[in-house]
Amino acid sequence: MASHRRPKQPSRTRVTVLTATAAAAVALTSQAAHADPKPTKSEVKAKVDKLYHEAEAATEKYNGAKEQQDKLKKQADALQDKVARGQDELNTLRGELGSLATAQYRSGGLDPSIQLLLSSDPDSFLDQASALDQLTAKQAESLQKIQAKQRTLAQQRKEAQGKLTDLAEVRETLGKSKTKFQGKLAEAQKLLNTLTAAERAKMAEDEERAGRAAGERVALGNNGSGGSGGSGGQVADLGNEAPASALGAAALQAASTRVGKPYVRAATGPDSFDCSGLTQWAYAQAGAQITRTTYTQINQGTRIARSQLKPGDLVFFSNTTHVGLYAGNNTVLHAPYPGTNVRYESMSTIGSFQAAVRI
Repeated sequence: MASHRRPKQPSRTRVTVLTATAAAAVALTSQAAHADPKPTKSEVKAKVDKLYHEAEAATEKYNGAKEQQDKLKKQADALQDKVARGQDELNTLRGELGSLATAQYRSGGLDPSIQLLLSSDPDSFLDQASALDQLTAKQAESLQKIQAKQRTLAQQRKEAQGKLTDLAEVRETLGKSKTKFQGKLAEAQKLLNTLTAAERAKMAEDEERAGRAAGERVALGNNGSGGSGGSGGQVADLGNEAPASALGAAALQAASTRVGKPYVRAATGPDSFDCSGLTQWAYAQAGAQITRTTYTQINQGTRIARSQLKPGDLVFFSNTTHVGLYAGNNTVLHAPYPGTNVRYESMSTIGSFQAAVRI
């Protein structure tokens, strides 16, 4: 009679291992199926450009808050100095009032009529009484000065406290703006790191070539703005457009000497710049003081149409987050973004035209 042996059951440990292996295989297959493909070079560039624009917007807000902070700090310091001087003046007035009160007490301790009866020399007493009246008048005058000084000090203290409160709020905005642009730049760098070194180099080369456009072919035209661009050695075809004013020409000439200088966030020169730092510095060299940020520079001077642009005019791009100096022949001289240098670039490759201003 044949024996019927039951098949050996797999051990619980073996079943567990097989199950885990199968689950891992399924998970890996699923991850492979759903993994995001590596972005192409053009996709990375588009995303990085967007992040740079967002970082520049945050940088301009940072610049504005920094300028406001510096202004508020000067005002608060001046008010606090004024309060300290006012307190010294108040203390002096109080001391004078105390001296007058002491003199009045010494000469007027008794009722005047009794003093007159007891006085052996009525004429002398009347002279003293007259002096006492003068002391009383001075005392009243000193009291009025003290009261006026106290009111002034109270107002100055309130104003100083208001400035300090505003300063604290601006510093908070400053910190948030700094955190935001640092985050955007870090995100952009992370994206760039997904490319190989060769791809990054090729992207930079293509971008610089596109920015120069046709400008590398011909030497700088005679447009009254000066040389071809400082230490960077870049040559641009700027045509023969005449500047609208000597001021604009001088600002553009100053900026042209900075070609090749690096873009550095919040920098105002002379060896590194951000976009509005370059325009502010250039006009300062020409003898005109303009404000610090794109958001305020756009409200200075006279607004003009794109068709009216002349060398030296300010040109704003991308929702007023970027600014450069018009150099002629549809070309702008500007500080683009981190990792680049001050350079000439075709307006068609910078961003969407927003507005133009003539200082």
